[in-house]
Amino acid sequence: MKNPKNWLIGARPKTLPAAIAPVFVGTALIRVDHKAINWLNALLALAVSLLLQIAVNYSNDYSDGVRGSDSDRVGPTRLVASGLVSATGVKKMAYLTFFAASICGLLLALRTSPWLILVGIISIIAAWNYTGGKSPYGYKGFGEISVFIFFGLVATMGSYFAQSKEITLKSFLAAIPMGALACIILAINNLRDLPKDQLVNKKTVAVRLGDHRARLALVGLLVVAQLSSLTLAFISPLALLTLVALPFTVAIGKLVMAGAKGAELIPLLGKAGKLQLISALLITLALATK
Repeated sequence: MKNPKNWLIGARPKTLPAAIAPVFVGTALIRVDHKAINWLNALLALAVSLLLQIAVNYSNDYSDGVRGSDSDRVGPTRLVASGLVSATGVKKMAYLTFFAASICGLLLALRTSPWLILVGIISIIAAWNYTGGKSPYGYKGFGEISVFIFFGLVATMGSYFAQSKEITLKSFLAAIPMGALACIILAINNLRDLPKDQLVNKKTVAVRLGDHRARLALVGLLVVAQLSSLTLAFISPLALLTLVALPFTVAIGKLVMAGAKGAELIPLLGKAGKLQLISALLITLALATK
């Protein structure tokens, strides 16, 4: 493997909290049922989530790179567009990471339920067709919906299912803030890339809404994330601890509404990732000590 640093860049570490947070929350939720956590299942769920997130990042890098929609990019370096790695090399790495996620998912399914195999297949198809294939849905404004479903509902409820073999209202409620927080990261990306995406006919939600309304929608996601976290107090009163994250939420919202554009929005990705991890850890603490 030539220059491992390039692969680390392509994995986009700042996006990984979106994969870690829902697994923490879904796993901790099992403590509400006064049951012991199955640590092997939890680790397998975490591996699947992380590997899928990394695979999505590589596949997006490849697909956007060969389409030319990543040229003159404002955001973090992309491997194909920058010429650091060949398109074929990035595609192979995406396939390899998807394969690794599949192996971990298969092991988890064998330990829990074969239904997880179907969920895994759907997740991989959705991940590849986000920016890949003949008609990528990420270019049509469905990115946030996909992120909410797969890195909110599926990741959180799936992690809980890996422990309990059940799907409950509690796991659904816990998945809402995780999905909203994951969408915030994507929404910041899309707001940053709005001018470039308009030029290449990439109709993200930000492009469809326009700059001002995209900012309002992003603030709306911040509000949903904060309020839905607080509603978990009905499951565990300690969920009120998520108010600790309120200053981070407000800070991101202020910067967004202040009109930050282009490269000015890049630091917000790290802040959004930290917000998701802080919120997830607070929710995890609240649920695990119920």
